[in-house]
Amino acid sequence: MSVVRFSVSLEQKLVEKFDRMIQQSHLPNRSKAIADLIRNALVEFEWRTGHEVAGAIVIVYDHHKRNIVTKLIAIQHNYHEIILSTQHIHLDHDNCLEIIAVRGKPLGLDNFIKELKSIKGLKHLSLAIGTTGKTLP
Repeated sequence: MSVVRFSVSLEQKLVEKFDRMIQQSHLPNRSKAIADLIRNALVEFEWRTGHEVAGAIVIVYDHHKRNIVTKLIAIQHNYHEIILSTQHIHLDHDNCLEIIAVRGKPLGLDNFIKELKSIKGLKHLSLAIGTTGKTLP
């Protein structure tokens, strides 16, 4: 892998704040921090432009809520082609955490998330966007 050097001109206060973030994040240097930012931007670009992507949906719910588990399973079966795996974790007597690993086109994933969000009684739902890695160096 070859390395390319390039220069960037930024306001001094912005660089100082960036350097503090780098130090607090325990990153080795600016180059690593900038490379991470670029990769994150490229992953976001994949999502905006319709490339095949991967990610994880995190859901927290009270499993005692009427029909919530049945509804979650029914929706997941409707989207079986984009679900890679699910993990169910009992947080306590009432609350469950479900992690759904997904892969597909952003539009299909967005439709899946919208259906999940329509379920009454969910306490939390979030998406961690990711990549298949095919388009990143």
